[in-house]
Order: sequence, then structure tokens, then C-alpha cells
Amino acid sequence: MFRLFRFLRPYRMYVILGVILIFLQSLASLYLPDLMSNIVDIGVQGNNVPYIMKVGAFMLVVALIGVACSVASSYYTSKAAAGFGKLLRRDIFTQVENFTLHEFDTVGTSSLIVRTNNDVLQVQQFVNMALRMMVMAPLTAIGGIIMAVYTDARLSLIIVVAMPILGLAIYSILGRGMGLFRVVQSKVDVLNRVLREHLTGIRVIRAFDRSDYEIDRFDKANLDLTDTSVRVYQIMAGLMPIMMLVINLSTLAIVWFGAGLINQGQMQIGNMMAFIQYVMQIMFSMMMASMMSFMIPRAQASSARINEVLDLRPEICDPEQPTVPPSEHGYVEFRDVTFHYPGAEEPAVSHISFVAKPGEVTAIIGGTGAGKSTLVNLIPRFYDVAAGAILVDGVDIRELSQKDLRAKIGLVPQKAVLFNGTIADNLRYGRADATDEEMQWAVSVAQASDFIAEMKEGMSSVLAQGGANVSGGQKQRLSIARALVRRPEIYLFDDSFSALDYKTDAKLRAALKTEITNATVLLVAQRVSTVMDADRIVVLDEGRAVGVGTHRELLETCAVYREIVASQLSEEEIA
Repeated sequence: MFRLFRFLRPYRMYVILGVILIFLQSLASLYLPDLMSNIVDIGVQGNNVPYIMKVGAFMLVVALIGVACSVASSYYTSKAAAGFGKLLRRDIFTQVENFTLHEFDTVGTSSLIVRTNNDVLQVQQFVNMALRMMVMAPLTAIGGIIMAVYTDARLSLIIVVAMPILGLAIYSILGRGMGLFRVVQSKVDVLNRVLREHLTGIRVIRAFDRSDYEIDRFDKANLDLTDTSVRVYQIMAGLMPIMMLVINLSTLAIVWFGAGLINQGQMQIGNMMAFIQYVMQIMFSMMMASMMSFMIPRAQASSARINEVLDLRPEICDPEQPTVPPSEHGYVEFRDVTFHYPGAEEPAVSHISFVAKPGEVTAIIGGTGAGKSTLVNLIPRFYDVAAGAILVDGVDIRELSQKDLRAKIGLVPQKAVLFNGTIADNLRYGRADATDEEMQWAVSVAQASDFIAEMKEGMSSVLAQGGANVSGGQKQRLSIARALVRRPEIYLFDDSFSALDYKTDAKLRAALKTEITNATVLLVAQRVSTVMDADRIVVLDEGRAVGVGTHRELLETCAVYREIVASQLSEEEIA
């Protein structure tokens, strides 16, 4: 957990100021019982009103200084803790941005959300408390012990008996709570996953009338988290009664033995009152430590989960000395490429070889699970090949930096993803400095002009999260327009026309062929009508390329392609 304290370095001045102020506050709190003792023994017993007023006024000044130091220390430590949380969240987010899809699958999206928010909050709260209490508690305890021994060494034996009892109670309860807090955080992950699945799949749930099932599933996860939380808080709650019992018994023992010393003339009343105050400060410092012990298990569990993310090294990294891409643009070559997903027994694609050239359309077709989307995902290095090589402009993509590689690519994923904001904002996600004219050109090519014009605010119309307020076909066209705005050297269309009607599909492909003349286009599709005009068609079957050629050539040479064509087109259309 203390490894994360490095995020406090930029705020060390706040920490130093906070510690100094806490030190002054502790000195003030330790000085007040001594002043009170003087008032009782000298002022009250001697009926010295001027002395009482003088020392009382001084006590008030010391108390006000202590209050001011307390407020100021809280301000500076809170700023340091808030800055700590900000930097920690930023580093987690930056680390996650570098994850490959495999790392996302390994940790889990729901768990990453919890770790970035809930776990960071737990550690931040611990840091905020630690900056104050881990300084104040030792100072108060050590100072209280010194002053108590100085006041009366014989009564200090009570502290010697009470302190080990408290320490043993804290240790035993802390040990039992540590493991349970880790379990609590894992159950928060489960609850978050169930809730996230419910919210994202609400249409399917309602369509199949499974609301009762989902409520029951949520209740089980919620009850599981509640039961574990109740159990751990029951354990931790036992600490406070034990501490109050020890404190009250200690006070009773001080009064009992102190009264005997006063009767014998060996102790003043004021000294006994001061001794009680010092013991109370010592015990309350132990209470502060117990409050920290209440937070330590959860913060420890959260910090371990955070460190798992920060320590996870992405499988795909940039080379130490990336190759600068040559002047040749958009040339893509697969050389005997084989790839299998982590943990899979069989490769997803095997021994794939073909070339996609600028100014040409290379289509990829095949049955479900043939490996079409896998091929597309290999080009931007979402995954690395197991064997063979993928070359872009004659350079192995593993020798390029990911930034340079992806700057050449405009990807339209199989599932159209739009972000909350205006249509213009979503288009400029492809290129931030895109002009209005360039965006108009992109939506025109993508056949999106008509429905955008029908919207009340046109390009300034706001899209809901995920594009929930537009249809599937409209989302696909906007995704295509976003890639066009980028004007990349390589276009990757991963089954991006599936939600379009045949007329719109044909018009869009015709516009692409006319407008994109210098770029390389790789197009994954299920429809034969979408790929039949391509310059090159790669036919996949069970992860292998069983045919490469034009539509006419494949009809003559590739049985798999003929089966796909026969299943979709009539004999007249084939002819």
C-alpha cells in the first residue's frame, strides 16, 4: 500500500505544512492540562481570582491556537489527499488506455470501473486520515505518556496495564477484518457487473420479459455483498466497546488510587485532574489508531487491487527504436499469418497470405466464426500474430510505434460506437481539426446527409450515450463518416454495412469507390452483393484462406465461395 504514497510527492509541501500544524496542535493539547492543574491547585485552592483570570485567558489563547492549527492542518492534508486521488486515477486510466484487449478481458471492465472509482476513493480516504492521525496519534500518545509520568510516576502503572490490553484487542480484530475486506471489494465487482449487464441489456431483458429474473439476480449479488459487509463491520464494531471499557476502567482506577494519594498529601487535586486528562489523551490516541485500523484492511485490499492494474504490463508494447514509416502509403501485406486467442486450443486464423494495395478494395468473406473480424483486429495491433508477419508500407507492424501505425488507419468496427455529444463532436473524434466542409463531405459519402438534415439542429444535434437515439443503420453511417473524416491511408470496414438496406449499401460503396481512390480499403462483409465488385476477395473457412481472387475467378475456383453465393443470390443474379 505504501508504494502508492509516491503519488503524494507533488503535494509534499501541503503534507509538510499539515504535519507542522498537527505538531503545534498536539503541543497545545498537551499544554492545556498543565495549565488547568495550576488553576485548580494555585488559583482555586488559594482563592486567587486574578491568577485564575490570567491563566484562564492564556488557556483560551492556547485553545484557539490549537483550533486554528487543527482547521489549517485539515485543509492542507485534505488538499494533499485529493491531489493524491487525482494523480492515482489519472495513472490508472493511462495504464488502462495502454491495455490490449486481452488485458481488458483478464481484469474485466466492471472490475476496472470499481478499481478506478471505489478502490481509489478507499485509499484516498485512508491517506486523508493517515496524514492527520498517523502524525497526531503518536505525538499525543508519546507526549501524554511523558507528561503523565512527569505528573505522577506511580499512577503511570495504570497505563502500563491498559495499553497492552488495547493493543491486543486492536491486533486481534484487525487480523480478522483484513481478509474480509478483500472479499467485500470482490463482491462489489460482482454487483457492479450485474448492474452493468442489466443497464446495457435492458432492451433484451424487457423483450424476453426477464425483469423478475434480473431482479432476483441483482438481489442475490446485493444480499451477498450485504451479508459480507455486515459480518466484517460486526467484527470491527467490537473494537469501540472494548476501548471505552478500558478507558473508563482506567479513569476509575486513577480516581481510586489518586484519592488515596491526595488523602496522604502526596498528590494535588489539580495534578490528578491533569493526569486523567493525559490518560484520556493517550487512550484517545489509541482510539485514533483503532479508527485507522478500521480503514487499513479495506485500504490495503483496495491498494492491492490498484497495484494489480498498475503492475500489469501490456503484452503489446512499442519497440525501443520504432521504425519511421516509408513514403509508400497504404500497402498492407499478410505473410503466412497465424493467430490464436489467449487460452484457445486452436488458432483463429492459420497461414493467411494476401496483399491489399492502395486504390483497391480487398473484401473478406466467410461463414460465422471463420476469422474475418480477427484479421481486421490484427492490423491495428489489437492483438499480435503468433506466427508470420503483417506488413504496412513494407514494414512489420511490430517495428512501428502504435501511434504511427494507427494514424494510418480508419477503423469502422462491427459494433458501431458513438459517444455522448453532438454529431459534429463524434465526427471530429476521427480528426479534431476537421473543417465543416470536410465533415459535410464525409456524411455525404456515408449516405448520412438526409437523416442529419431532417434533425432539428443538424450537425449540432446531440447524440445520447452509445447513439441510443438513432437507429442501427444511422449509427453505422455516422461511424463510417467518422472514419472518412480522418482521411487515413487504410480503411478497415468490419461488417460495417450489415444494418444498411441494399440500396443504401450500393450507393455507399459506389461513393466510396469514387471518392477514395488513393487509399487501401479492407472490407469485411456477410453479403455477397457487398463484396462482388471488390478488386480482390479473400474467402475464409475455419480460419484458413480457401480462395483469393475476383468474384468471377472465385466462382470458378472456390467451392466455399460458390456455396455462399448460391445461398444468397438467385441463378439469374449469379449469371
